[in-house]
Amino acid sequence: MDICVVGTGYVGLVTGTCFAEFGVSVTCVDVNQEKINQLNQGQVPIYEPGLEELIGKNAKEGRLSFSTDIPAAIRRALVIFIAVGTPQGEDGSADLKYVRQVAEAIGRHMTDYKVVVTKSTVPVGTGELIRRIIQENQTEALPFDIVSNPEFLREGSAIEDFMRPNRVIIGADSERATAIMRELYSPLYLIESPFVITDVATSEMIKYASNAFLAAKVSFVNEMANLCELVGADVQMVAKGMGMDNRIGPKFLHAGPGYGGSCFPKDTKALAQLAREHGYEFRIVESVIQVNEERRGHMTDKIVAACGGQVSGKTITCLGLTFKPNTDDIREAPAEAILRSLIDRGARIRAFDPAGMAAFARILPQVVYGDNAYQACEGADCLVLMTEWNQFRNLNLQRIKELMKEPVLVDLRNVYSPDKARFLGFRYFCVGRP
Repeated sequence: MDICVVGTGYVGLVTGTCFAEFGVSVTCVDVNQEKINQLNQGQVPIYEPGLEELIGKNAKEGRLSFSTDIPAAIRRALVIFIAVGTPQGEDGSADLKYVRQVAEAIGRHMTDYKVVVTKSTVPVGTGELIRRIIQENQTEALPFDIVSNPEFLREGSAIEDFMRPNRVIIGADSERATAIMRELYSPLYLIESPFVITDVATSEMIKYASNAFLAAKVSFVNEMANLCELVGADVQMVAKGMGMDNRIGPKFLHAGPGYGGSCFPKDTKALAQLAREHGYEFRIVESVIQVNEERRGHMTDKIVAACGGQVSGKTITCLGLTFKPNTDDIREAPAEAILRSLIDRGARIRAFDPAGMAAFARILPQVVYGDNAYQACEGADCLVLMTEWNQFRNLNLQRIKELMKEPVLVDLRNVYSPDKARFLGFRYFCVGRP
C-alpha cells in the first residue's frame, strides 16, 4: 500500500516514519523545500528520541521518501494523511487554512479513489468541510472517503506511543475506508491494541475531549497545590493517594508551573470556542484555561519571594526551558512567561536546557545560556528547576551550592527532597509541600 503524509512537522514525521516501519511505502511531502532537503540529507528538524535512527533505516531500505511534489504524491497514494498545523486563531479556534489548502490540492490532483485521513487536530465538522472542498475542486467526479484518525503522541515518547498505543481511533462513514484503515494498522491488531471504530464527528471530538480532560487534571492538582500550601499539607502525597483510585489514576497529577506545548493550550481554547459558537459555555474548560494562565504569575511570585521580595539586579539560573523533558519544543512553555516577567523586574537570567536553548535564544536573546547545568549556576543568587529532565534529577547539590552566590533553590517540579536540600544548606522552596 502506498500512502502520502502531507506535512513534515512533529505528527507528520512520526506518523510517516512509523508506517514505513510497518512495511508501508510512505511519501512525506511538504511545501518547505529547506526542510525536505534536510530530511533527504538525513537531518531531522525536530528532537524526538529514536526518530532520526528510524528515519535513516526506512529511507535506506526504500520505504520512506521526502518530496515537495505534492501532486505526484497525491496521485500515487491510496491513503492521504493530512498532518499540517492547525494554529490557534485570534478567537481561540483552530485555524484550518493549511487543511483547506491540502484539501484543495487533493481535489485538483486525484485521479482515482482516495482515503483522505485527518491526523491534524481539528474541530468537529472539519471532515465534512474537507469533503466539500475536495468535491468543489475536482475536475471530474471521482470517489473518495473521509476518515478521522486523531493522534495521541506524547512528545519524548512518540514512537512508543505509535507502535504500542493505548487505543487507535478510526472515524469513518464507509465500510471500504474502514477496511483499508484496518489493513494499514494490521501490525497493531497482531499485538491486540484496542481499536475504537466510530463516525467522523465523534472521532474528531474524542481528541479534544481527551486533551481537555488531561489538562483539567493538571489545573486541578495545581489548584490543590495552592490549597496544600495554605493548610500545610503535602500535594505529592495527596496526588499519590488520589492516583491509587483506579477511577482517577496517577498520571497528570504532578503539581508544577502549568501545562504547555503544542496541544493542551491550543486544544482547550479551541474546544471552549467551539462550545461558544454553538451557544454553550463550557465552564470547566474555561476554568482550566484560566487556572493555567494564572499559574505563570503564581510561580513568578514564588521565585521573587524566595529571593527576598525583589529580583532587580539578581542573577537567576533556570534549569529547563522546554515545556516537558525529552523534547526541544518550547511552544507555550511556562519558562517563557516566567522568565520574561523576571527580566521585566530587573533580574539577570542564566539558563541551561539539553535541547531547547537554540529555539529559546531566538525569543529571549538577553538570557545567558550555559554549556551545562553547573556552569549556568556560577554566581547565581537563585536556582530555579523549571523542567524535570532526567539529568537534573540527581545534580550534585553540594557542588552547585559552592558555585552559587546565594544558596536559594526554587524547585517548581518537586524533584528534590526538602529535607536533603535544607540539610545541604539551601533555602529550599517547592510547590504544594510544607
